[in-house]
Amino acid sequence: MNNEDTLREEYSADLIKSGERGKYVKRYREGTNIVVISPDLHKLFPDSESVNQALRKYAKEHHMSLA
Repeated sequence: MNNEDTLREEYSADLIKSGERGKYVKRYREGTNIVVISPDLHKLFPDSESVNQALRKYAKEHHMSLA
C-alpha cells in the first residue's frame, strides 16, 4: 500500500487550488441536528419544513414552550 499523499491523475492541481479554506467552518461550529424518521412517517413528512410545522403544532397544542 502506498501511503504517499498524492493526487489522482484524473484530478488537476487547479481543482485543489480553487478551493476556499474554511468555507463551511461556521456551519460546522453551529452543529447540526439530524433525526432519522421511520419510512412510513417519511411519507407524511417528506422534508424538514413539514416536520418542523408538525412539531410546532404539537408543542402549541400541548402548551409546550419553545423558549
